[in-house]
Amino acid sequence: MSQVEESVEVDVPVTTAYNQWTQFEEFPEFMEGVERIEQRTDTLTHWVTRIDGVRREFDAEITEQIPDERVAWTTVGGEVRQAGVVTFHRIDDRTTKVMLQLDHDPEGLAETVGDKLGFVKRQAVGDLKRFKKFIESRGGAETGAWRGEV
Repeated sequence: MSQVEESVEVDVPVTTAYNQWTQFEEFPEFMEGVERIEQRTDTLTHWVTRIDGVRREFDAEITEQIPDERVAWTTVGGEVRQAGVVTFHRIDDRTTKVMLQLDHDPEGLAETVGDKLGFVKRQAVGDLKRFKKFIESRGGAETGAWRGEV
């Protein structure tokens, strides 16, 4: 199991950053390799990804969700094994630190080699930078919000 820990500062209030992160179906806008996410229930999402020509489908269950603080998940079926948490830290009224911690279990030789070469880490860094650009380019207006607690 490999671990990735990365963060980015976004120029929006913590509530805005958190609200946008709860809009899972919007993830393909800023997550490279994510083709589609379907929100099936308040706590279950279905993912379709394509990375380096390899298509994968899996479900992820939200295991903890606290508004303006954290969203945690784990995969519960399919071709990917991972768990993670995204936390939101108020720096000031207009700046938030978004921190990603991800545990990922590469499958097969190609994924293991790619992981050892830092592919997952680079992917996480890129996705966080694209999230920053996505939310800031909207003038700090999120596309929606889910304020429930899990």
